[in-house]
Amino acid sequence: MASSSSANAIPVLVMGVCGTGKTTVAQRVAQAVDGVFLDADDFHPPENVAHMAAGLPLNDEMRWDWLDLVAKGVIEAGRDGRTVVFACSALKHSYRDRLRQSLGVMHLAHLTGPRDLIAQRMAARENHYMPIALLDSQLADLEMPGPDEAPLSCDIREAPEALCAQILNAWGLTAPQV
Repeated sequence: MASSSSANAIPVLVMGVCGTGKTTVAQRVAQAVDGVFLDADDFHPPENVAHMAAGLPLNDEMRWDWLDLVAKGVIEAGRDGRTVVFACSALKHSYRDRLRQSLGVMHLAHLTGPRDLIAQRMAARENHYMPIALLDSQLADLEMPGPDEAPLSCDIREAPEALCAQILNAWGLTAPQV
């Protein structure tokens, strides 16, 4: 059963494997709607971060509590009725279902693109704990969102501004009028 009240705006999940630009795009969408941006990476416990930094992929058991913390953060951030836009890998259908158990309905924008481009972007990142070695495990774990999730597929070969506009247009998102 969803915990969020009907007064709250529908949260927007910007998902995809590491290096697709989830944070950049989600920040732009949140700013455009005068919403709240959350990065699911900020909710990882130190053990998960250390595990990934060592080049080891997380297993399902390591993700459940993290996903629950992300959902709780989204609910808290949206209590004032502002749209919450959150960047989260949410690679498996079961992970997205876990989020929906707490959040109810959510918009889902899936950032996707060629492996070579993603790897190139990861190699250019500085001070990020996720090594490029984990890209293939993320791609292997990725379960493409199905029609039941009403996903918006966004090609990362497009500029972040274009992806932001695509997301805003898909769900008619605008900044609140004051």
